[in-house]
Amino acid sequence: MARLLEHQGKTLLAAAGLAVPAGQVVKTAAAAAEVARQLARPVVVKAQAQTTGRASQGLIRFADTPQAAEAAAAAILGLDVGKFPVTEVLVEERLAVAGEHYAGIILDDRRRCPLLLVSSRGGTGIEEIARSEPQAVAELPLDPVEGLAEHQARELWRRVGVHGHEQRLLAEAVVRLWRVARQVEARAAEVNPLVLTADSRVVALDCRITVDDAAVFRHPELGIEVARELGHPPTPLERIAWEVERDDFRGTFYFLQMREGFQRGEGVVAFHGAGGGGSMMAMDALQRQGFAVANFCDTSGNPPASKVYRAARILLSQPGVDAYFGSGSGVASQEQFHSARGLVKAFLEEPLAVPCVVRLGGNGEEKAIEILTSFTRTLGVPVECYGKDTPVERCAQRLRELLTAFQPPPPRPPVRQRRPAARPYTFTTLTGEVTYDHEICARCESKVCVRACVPQILSLDPSGVPVLAITREEAARGRCSECLACEVDCAALGAGGGYVALPIPGLDAYRRGRGME
Repeated sequence: MARLLEHQGKTLLAAAGLAVPAGQVVKTAAAAAEVARQLARPVVVKAQAQTTGRASQGLIRFADTPQAAEAAAAAILGLDVGKFPVTEVLVEERLAVAGEHYAGIILDDRRRCPLLLVSSRGGTGIEEIARSEPQAVAELPLDPVEGLAEHQARELWRRVGVHGHEQRLLAEAVVRLWRVARQVEARAAEVNPLVLTADSRVVALDCRITVDDAAVFRHPELGIEVARELGHPPTPLERIAWEVERDDFRGTFYFLQMREGFQRGEGVVAFHGAGGGGSMMAMDALQRQGFAVANFCDTSGNPPASKVYRAARILLSQPGVDAYFGSGSGVASQEQFHSARGLVKAFLEEPLAVPCVVRLGGNGEEKAIEILTSFTRTLGVPVECYGKDTPVERCAQRLRELLTAFQPPPPRPPVRQRRPAARPYTFTTLTGEVTYDHEICARCESKVCVRACVPQILSLDPSGVPVLAITREEAARGRCSECLACEVDCAALGAGGGYVALPIPGLDAYRRGRGME
């Protein structure tokens, strides 16, 4: 689920007529001082980070003067929240609060409807309040079509002991909150605290809005860059990975960075999983071997080899990783040789310069193990592959053994450059382009590209070179499954005349900016 930062949610609430404190988001301490100067009153400085309990972490500070606001912002900016630095703070007016309340609209999967929750007590721990003071919390299942009427909202506040003018103001506020939740297709929209000020206004001091990932494409106005619940603003590499996944629905590629800024030698592993539960077990096994995990990655649901290739290239673009580890489901239903070919292409292009252990248990695992181990022997670094009969714990232990004995080959091999084809035959695929150099193909004796082509869309023309057996339009629409056999198997068993170009927008620039090219 894609969670909005506090200032983004407050912008939505304000547009719906629900009062929020005056303020502004800034990226520097000097800018924080200027906002405090413009507000001309005491302020609150808040880290814009997707975490709860900000006050206890020192991420919310109070300031009576612009100078104090500058100092507060300087103390917050750069702090690590979940291994990622705070880059923005919200500077807003400090209000005189007469009372705190809670209001939230949450999709209740059990009841299959939105649920409105209100409480006469605000602040953290609404679940604990519901247990210890049930009379202070009330709920109302909402009809998604009929919505919420003001008289229903007033009755809900009456049930928790709120009456009179305050009841009417709070009822108006939760009706506006419902409109926001419905407008952006939120799975959760919470205001905590929803306060009554000393001058009798109802104001949303803090909010938390989470948008359904499947609805993000309908709301470009929200500016959500990555439709994932990341727990932090998306990193540049997460943005690149999301562009790979966003419009390619063949299988799943989920990428989440868990840390940044590490250095080679810290025992950090690029992790490549396949299936959520098995991936969690594999990451636990790595940690028991003393490794730190750079990222979470999942390529499952029978993804094409092209998606696995892009995932591996992105994983290896994390500066400072010491090893590469792949393991997921114990027995995956997907054809594992697709994953093997995707990994081989990525490792050869990189080229891989760290130890690698991959566990590919499932359909076609014997073929996958043969492809991954035999086609990477020229790399000069250890690459080992195992099947379902090898426990993941043993695979993690083996990676530790390989890394302990590993001596990096000096110097690091350069990225391999592809020579232009002398006599190219080219066709586009769903996400890339296939090229055969017919001058090389004419000398090939194995014609392995035709035999290994998984969708069987190739044939030999009268001169003995590979061509499409379908139309170019059919290949571009997806009949070419991007299995990569025409490049990977061709390079290992043929003459090397086949190549599949699979662009990853933004990755080359990202790598250059970090000295990796």
